[in-house]
Amino acid sequence: MNQFDVVIVGAGMVGASLACGLVDAGFKVALIESGALNPAQDWLPGQVDARVSALSLASENLLKNLEVWPLIENMARFQAYSAMHVWDACGTGQLDFTAAEQHLPYLGHIVENCTITSALHQTLESKKYQLFEHSQVVDMSAQEISPRCLTLASGEQVSATLVVGADGANSKIRQLAGLPTREWDYPHHALVTRVKITQPHKNTAWQRFTEDGILAFLPLSSAIEEGPDTHYCSIVWSRPKAQAEAMQALSDEDFCHALSQAFEHRLGVVTASDKRYVIPLRQRHAKRYVQAGLVLVGDAAHTIHPLAGQGVNLGFLDVAALVETLQKAQQQGYAISSVKTLEQYQSKRRGDNLRMMTLMESFSRLFANQHPMLSLLRNTGMNWVQKLNPIKQHLAQQAMGVGAHLPPLSQAPKPEKQT
Repeated sequence: MNQFDVVIVGAGMVGASLACGLVDAGFKVALIESGALNPAQDWLPGQVDARVSALSLASENLLKNLEVWPLIENMARFQAYSAMHVWDACGTGQLDFTAAEQHLPYLGHIVENCTITSALHQTLESKKYQLFEHSQVVDMSAQEISPRCLTLASGEQVSATLVVGADGANSKIRQLAGLPTREWDYPHHALVTRVKITQPHKNTAWQRFTEDGILAFLPLSSAIEEGPDTHYCSIVWSRPKAQAEAMQALSDEDFCHALSQAFEHRLGVVTASDKRYVIPLRQRHAKRYVQAGLVLVGDAAHTIHPLAGQGVNLGFLDVAALVETLQKAQQQGYAISSVKTLEQYQSKRRGDNLRMMTLMESFSRLFANQHPMLSLLRNTGMNWVQKLNPIKQHLAQQAMGVGAHLPPLSQAPKPEKQT
């Protein structure tokens, strides 16, 4: 039987970054992936990924500490944004956040998911770990049995002191472990695609709250021979399912016209659209992240409304916290599989994740209700926060993931000492 310190199930952004961090920390790691790890296919110069992530500074720091960020920079397919403009279509309320207010060069980066995944998989190519490709987990031994044993569809068995479920929202590992969740569907689906606009995006993330959903324009970088083209944005438009599917079915010309109107022509006219995708939205949170010899990270533990683009950022913070927890346990001679050890990770992350999920849920419900009195209070509140700089600063810092409480992997890399 193959035996490891840690077996990670799922090689997406969260699982791959965790593998990098744990290998660097000296653990014997295996990575089980249902597909294949092929960085050359993850990202192609001419391809466009409709799904993007708004990476916070904490996520950028983690990718820098794992030596992944330079690869993302080399692909020249990431866009820094230095401002965020939010407004209510049903009133006069608005909020503006700028990097200048935070004394920073930018608030974060918008990066296509395929770019992040490719860079992580490229980094893993230089690491010493065991990869099981095209492998499905079909069974797992009970928590009373140590080490935990995973059975693959091929019949092969893999043994680990600790099993990590990083296999997404419909996690097989979470199901096999019997860890319950609290979850519900949102009434909206998200329509996502890339569009071209007649005015430059101004390195700004734009978000409009409408009477039937939320429309975000996120700045993208599209490299051309003369330099970066600032006339492309990724859009995320949450609408009731029937309306989202109707927009998906429109001709490109009709869709661009409807989108321009819905966005109040803030960036001119939408002139082109790539293929459009409609994605169901569901909130899910595991009641527990851990049991003996097992832990959940990323979407396997929590999925969140895309309102503030915090999903993968929460997952990367899970990675940083788990690496820190396991390193300390190893250094102090404690078992990395014990519930007592793993609950330290859970206590670091579950509360923060739940607070962010609650905040996003509150925003979603607040802006979904169009009662005239609530609309008035909402707009008044937005304008009030706009004038109170300390509150704005706190909200911005929460979104960016800055602060001394962050795990080491999420903190800015320390400058190398000159000899």
